[in-house]
Amino acid sequence: MSATTTADSPTSRRSLLVLLGFLAACFAVAALGGLATAGQVDGWYADADKPWFNPPNAVFGPTWSVLYALIAVSGWLAYRAGAPLTPWWVQLALNLAWTPVFFGLELLWPGLVVILALDAAVVWTILTFRKHSRAAAWLLAPYLAWILYATCLNTGIAVLN
Repeated sequence: MSATTTADSPTSRRSLLVLLGFLAACFAVAALGGLATAGQVDGWYADADKPWFNPPNAVFGPTWSVLYALIAVSGWLAYRAGAPLTPWWVQLALNLAWTPVFFGLELLWPGLVVILALDAAVVWTILTFRKHSRAAAWLLAPYLAWILYATCLNTGIAVLN
């Protein structure tokens, strides 16, 4: 019997480091998004007219924390399965872009364009990942549902303001 267990193998350590990299990328986007919304949520956004289905602000932080973890694990599973990661990086970049456009610059209609592109990029990511890892694809389903909801919110806020 070998003294090196599977958990100690370089492959397992590398896989863990890759997972940590995906988590770091996602939570860096979360942190940058937090910077873009700092002062805005209690500023113009608090005074903006919102649709009746707008949730309390306290819902957003915990929801996004869970979603970013799912996005990271999805990317990691897809990486391990050999899936192309371009769509994953595109959706993450669009995710990063939306917050400063919508909140920071208060550009509601351009924000809608960005989030519609994000919707398409997440669908592209799911369709790409499902060919390699169904789990990676399914982990993105809550994210897609949430951003479609966010798209409705963005649209409602743009129309009302």
